Amino acid sequence: TQVEEGAISLWNWTVTKHSTSLINDEQRAKLRFVACKLVYLSEGSDPPEGAIRRQILMSMKTGKGWIDIGKADLADGFLEIAMSSIEKLYAKLLKGSDGEADINVHKADVEKNLFKVLSYQAESAVAQGDFQKAMMCVQRCKDMLMKLPKETCYLSILCYNFGVETYEWKKYEQSSFWLSQSYDIGKMDMKYSIGKEMQAKVLRLLATAYFEWDCNLCLDKALKAVSLANQENLHPAGLFLKVKILLKSGASDAEISSAVAEFLHHEMSLDFCLNTTKLLLEHGRESVGFEFLKSIPERFGSSPDLGKITLLQIEFLLQSKRELLAKQKVEEIIVGHYTGKQLLPEALNRLHVILWDRAAKHYEAKSYSDALHWYNYSVSFYTPGQIDQNLAKLQRNMASCYLHLKQVDKAKEAVKEAERCDPNSIFTKFSVYKIAVMEKDTDKAVKAIIEMGKLAEKPSQREDKLRVDEDTGTNLLSLAAQIALENEQQLVAVKALEYLSEHFQDCRQLFAALKCLVRLTMSKIMAENEEQRKSCFWLNNAFSAAHKGLAGSFTEEKFTADMRILEAHWFRKVAWNLAVQFKGCPEKMRDFFLLSFKFSQFCPSDKAVLVAQKTCLLMAAAVDLEMGRQQVTPSAQTEHLTQALQHLQTCKEIWKVLKLTGDFAKDPTDTLLLLYEFEARSKLNDPTLYNLMESVWEQPQIEVKTLEIIASLAMESPARYPILCKKALKSALNLHRKQTVIDTVKFSKCLHTLINLSLPTGVTDLDASVLQEVWDYFEDALSVLSSTDAYPEMEILWLMTRAWNTGIFQYTIGKYKEAEQWCGLGMRFLSHLGSLKKSYE
Repeated sequence: TQVEEGAISLWNWTVTKHSTSLINDEQRAKLRFVACKLVYLSEGSDPPEGAIRRQILMSMKTGKGWIDIGKADLADGFLEIAMSSIEKLYAKLLKGSDGEADINVHKADVEKNLFKVLSYQAESAVAQGDFQKAMMCVQRCKDMLMKLPKETCYLSILCYNFGVETYEWKKYEQSSFWLSQSYDIGKMDMKYSIGKEMQAKVLRLLATAYFEWDCNLCLDKALKAVSLANQENLHPAGLFLKVKILLKSGASDAEISSAVAEFLHHEMSLDFCLNTTKLLLEHGRESVGFEFLKSIPERFGSSPDLGKITLLQIEFLLQSKRELLAKQKVEEIIVGHYTGKQLLPEALNRLHVILWDRAAKHYEAKSYSDALHWYNYSVSFYTPGQIDQNLAKLQRNMASCYLHLKQVDKAKEAVKEAERCDPNSIFTKFSVYKIAVMEKDTDKAVKAIIEMGKLAEKPSQREDKLRVDEDTGTNLLSLAAQIALENEQQLVAVKALEYLSEHFQDCRQLFAALKCLVRLTMSKIMAENEEQRKSCFWLNNAFSAAHKGLAGSFTEEKFTADMRILEAHWFRKVAWNLAVQFKGCPEKMRDFFLLSFKFSQFCPSDKAVLVAQKTCLLMAAAVDLEMGRQQVTPSAQTEHLTQALQHLQTCKEIWKVLKLTGDFAKDPTDTLLLLYEFEARSKLNDPTLYNLMESVWEQPQIEVKTLEIIASLAMESPARYPILCKKALKSALNLHRKQTVIDTVKFSKCLHTLINLSLPTGVTDLDASVLQEVWDYFEDALSVLSSTDAYPEMEILWLMTRAWNTGIFQYTIGKYKEAEQWCGLGMRFLSHLGSLKKSYE
C-alpha cells in the first residue's frame, strides 16, 4: 500500500509540473515510467475496478510519453499492459452486469480506451518502421468509428501525420497508403470530418507522393488526386502542382494551357504567376509560357512589381536564343530608368544578374566584344561618380575584356574607375597587375603583387565588402604567377610564388607553388656566375617552407602519406643536385647536402634512401673539415670541426643500419668515417682520441694508406700527436714488409717520416734507446736495399747523409765510438748509390 501511495504521489507531482519548465519531456517520461511500474508491481492478483482504470490511464500516458520523445520501442510494453488491463476491466464489468443494456454500456466505456491504445500502438509501429502492425492497428480503429464517430477527425489527422512522416523518409508507397486512408476516413462522417481545406491538403500531399514516386501509373493517380484536391478546396499550390504533374507526364500544350487558364479565374499573386511561367520555361513549353506571360500585365497593371514580368520575358528570350529581342527589352528598361519608370531595387538587382550572366557566357565563348555590350547595359544604370563595389567588379570584368581585345588604354580606364570605387580590393590590384605584366612594367607588377599579398593576409572585415578569404587570395596569386611565367617575367613570378608559399593552407597547392619557385630560382642561379650564386635567398626560403610543410602535413587528411613521400623525394633529389652545382661555394654545398638529408627523413628508410643519407652526411662532414682547414680564427675552426663530428655521429648510426641490408665489403665508408673523425678529434684536442685509436690498432684489415693518412693528420696543425703518428707509421712499415713485393717508394717515404720524427734535425742530446730505435730503421732500409734495385736514389742519399751527420754530431760532443758507428752506417749506403756514388765516395 505504501509503495502504491508513493507511486501515485509521484505521478500526481509529475502531472502538476506539466505546464512548468521544472522538468523536461524526457524527465517527465522517466518519472511516469517509474510511477507506472511501481503501481503495477504493488497490485494484487485481483485489483478493484478503480485500480484497473488507473492502471489503464497510467500505462497509456507512459507509452505515449515515450513515443513523443522518440523512444517508441520503450512504449510497446506499457501499451501491452494497457491492452491487458482493458481486457481485465471488461471481464470484471461483464461479471457485475445485469442484462444486455448494461453490457452495451460497458462495451462503449471500454472501447474509448481501446481506440486510444490502438492509435498509440499505430504511432509506435510507424516510428519503428513496422508498416504491417501500424496498418492493422489503424484498421481496427477504423472499424470502431461507427461506434465512436467523434474520433473520425483524430484518426484522419493521425493517418495524415503518418503520411507526412513516411513522405519525409521517401517511403512513397507507404505515404500514399496513409494519405489515402486519411482522405477516406475524413469522408466517413461529414459531421466530424476534418473539413474541406484539410481534405484538399491531404490530397495535395497524396498527389505529391505519387509524383515523387515517379512511375507512369503513379502520375495518373497524382493527377486524379490533385484534381480532386482542387475540387475540394481550390488553392494556388494545387493548381501549380497540377501543372507540374502534366508537364512531367508529357501532356500536350493544349492540356497544359487549359490547366494554366484556370489561374485566370482565381485570385493569384504575381510571384505565383511568374513562378508558373518559369516552370513552363524550364520544361521547354515556350509557346504556353509566352501566352500566359502576355496575360499577366492585364491583371497586375497597377502593381509596382510589374518590372518582374519584363525581366522574365528577357530571360525567356535569352533562353530561346532570341538575343536581339532581349536587347530591345533591356534598352526599353534603360529608357524607362531615365524617364521615371525605374525598376524596384530588387528587380534592378535581378536585371544586373541577368546582364552579367549573359556577358559571362560571351566571355567564356571568347566573344569579348559581345560581353562588353552586355556589361555596358549594366553600367547604364549607374550614375556618374557613383561609388559601388559592384560597379568596381563590373569595371574589372570590362578591363579583362579590353585586355583580351588588346585595347590596353581602355582597360586602364576601366581599372582606374575600379580603383576609384574599391581601391582596397585584391581583385582591383589583380587587374592592375595584369596590365603591368602586359606592358612589361616589372616594378609596377611587383608592387601590385606585394599589395595583393598584404590584402590576402588581412581579409576585409567590413560586412558590406566582398570578403577576401584565404583561398581567394592564394588562387589569385597562383594565377598571377602563371600569367608572369606565360609572359616570361621570372622576377615577378618569383615574387608571386614567394607570397604563395607563405600563405597556402592546402599542402598540395603549397608544394606545387614551391616546386615552381625552386625551378624558377634554379634556372636563374644556374645562369649566374660563381660569385652571384652565393646569394640564393629565395631558394633557401623555398626549401625551408617545403620542410615546414612536410613536417606539418601529417595532420592534413587530404594530403596522403604517399603524396608526402613523393614530395620529399622531389626536394631531396633537387637539394642533392644543387649541392653538386655549388661545388665552388663549400658552405652552400654543405647546406644543400644537409637539406637533402633532412628531406630524406620523410621518406621510407629503404636501402637507396639510407645510402643517400649516408653520402649526404659524409659530404657535409668533408666540407666542414675542409672549411675548418681554411679558417684563420680558432673559434671558426672549432665550430666547423664540431659540426663535422655531429654529422659523422649521425652517419655512423645510419651506416650501422645500412650494413645489415647487404654486402659492403668494398665500401670505403668505414675508412672515411675513421679518417674524418680522427682529423676532427685530433684538431679539437679531444681526449677521447686515444680511445678511438685503440680500436683502430686492433683492426686486422686496416690499409697502409689509411695508416699513412692518420700519421699525416696526427701532425697537421693545430694537431700534434707524434706518438700516434709514429705508431701509425710503424704499423704501416710492418704491413709494407709483409707484402710479397715491397712498394719501395711508399716504404721509403714512410721510413723517412718515421726517422724525422724520431731523430729531429739539430738535436744532439738523444737518449741511447732513441738512437737504437732509429738505428733499427736504418737497418730496415739496408735490408730492403739488399733485395731490390728499385729504392729511390734520393732517399738512399738522404739516409746516407742523415746517418753520416748523426755520426758527426756524436763526434762533436766527444762520443767517438758512437760517431764511428754512425759514420760507418752512413758509408754502408754508399755502395747502393748509382750515379751519385763517385761524388760522395
